Amino acid sequence: MISRAPSPAVVTVPRGVRLGYGVGSVCTATFSTVPGLLLLFYMTNVLAVPAWIAGVVVFLPKLWDVVVNPWVGQRSDRTVSHLGARRPWMLLGALTLPVTFALTFAGPPLTGLPAALYVTVCYFLTATAYAFYEVPYKAMPAEMTDDYHERSSLLQWKMAFVGLGILLSGAGAPAIAGDEVSGYRTMGIVVGAVLLVSMLASFFGTAHAPMIARAEAEPSIRAQFAAARSNRMFMVLLGLSCAQMFAAGVMLAGAPYYATYTLGEPGATTTLFVCLVGPLLVTMPPWVWLSKRYDKRGAMILSSALFMAGTVGMVFSDSFGAVYAHACVLVVGVGYAGLQLLQFSMLSDVIVHDALVTGKRRAGVFTGLWTAAETVVFALGALVFGWLLGAAGFVESDPATPVAQSSSAVTAVLYGATLLPAVVVGVGILLTTRYTLTAEQLRAAGAATAEPGLRSAGEPGWNEGEPGLRSAGEPGPQSS
Repeated sequence: MISRAPSPAVVTVPRGVRLGYGVGSVCTATFSTVPGLLLLFYMTNVLAVPAWIAGVVVFLPKLWDVVVNPWVGQRSDRTVSHLGARRPWMLLGALTLPVTFALTFAGPPLTGLPAALYVTVCYFLTATAYAFYEVPYKAMPAEMTDDYHERSSLLQWKMAFVGLGILLSGAGAPAIAGDEVSGYRTMGIVVGAVLLVSMLASFFGTAHAPMIARAEAEPSIRAQFAAARSNRMFMVLLGLSCAQMFAAGVMLAGAPYYATYTLGEPGATTTLFVCLVGPLLVTMPPWVWLSKRYDKRGAMILSSALFMAGTVGMVFSDSFGAVYAHACVLVVGVGYAGLQLLQFSMLSDVIVHDALVTGKRRAGVFTGLWTAAETVVFALGALVFGWLLGAAGFVESDPATPVAQSSSAVTAVLYGATLLPAVVVGVGILLTTRYTLTAEQLRAAGAATAEPGLRSAGEPGWNEGEPGLRSAGEPGPQSS
């Protein structure tokens, strides 16, 4: 059970740690953006892989996340080292992900099914390496501070770097890749270098992060799923997040097709991305204010409504032109910025509330399952979009033999990249209305315990009467 030790004030995360933690999200943003944006298009239009097979290739490695992410969460919960519980795993990811990512786009000269098999193997390895970093990384905010609004402030920094990462990768990667195999090879190496710098910077930058409590590991993967199912707010939040991530996955996979076949401007992929992620860089303070003014649920509904309105507007871009399309994507970007900030802030709230109610610290459990669901559903968006193209008669090609697509394929591109995400985000809005965790409920749960300052009762190193505050890089209590 969780007992309480005196802590006279809210644990404030130092500015340097906020910066160090935030810069790690450049990795998150880059890895979420580049494969989602380019991998499907790379296979169908450069490696001549049929669209439905390409969709399967993007999706299958993400199913592996359902196994590996909870496992990493469980192991990081149990890890005891002089680097803390989370940072050793982050370092392992930093040393492996850049290599496997570069290899995904730097294969032998293959096309068709052999190329698809090569990409599948490399992407499996890449997904595993990403789990090593991302699962413990996402667990850290709930362990740095137990204050409801302090977590929003911490994640504001994270989301600013998310915007920077998406902007650099979403605009830069297509420009580097072009439409030739050599361009994609170069892009893979450059993006791999960006991943390496971001991950190492976060590893070193969080060395002195405060830690308010030690996580407790569930004994098995089955127990982790049981823990998640027992938390209603986590399941509701997971559902609405899955709706948002599916919509984002469809839009991201469809972006280069939308630019090429709807707008008739392949180079517009870069400028569309600037419109999408620009708001991430400037709207974080307003979204934090809105989350305080209307609570996080109200702000989430507003951000989802903006996202939905922008995607519906994009349906008419073939009539009103590229400028109109960019304006609609800008509206989507404002909503997307709010979605990104709020869902992660709400996840941290759910983790803290679970600890207060159950007496257990299970941040790794929840973030492991969350990351697995997030990545699977995001890739499911690409799978569905690929199957939609295949059903509509989209024909694969390579740079040497371009193909004129049928009107049905072009129509599938338009509706798949716009109406489908809009409908799914609408489902997410309905789910958001069922999310009821508020700041008042968290305060009430905290007041139900004897004193502030979370710690695990009976753990060595957490003495009665001490605040239980340590740095993430310091040795933690021994696990039993």
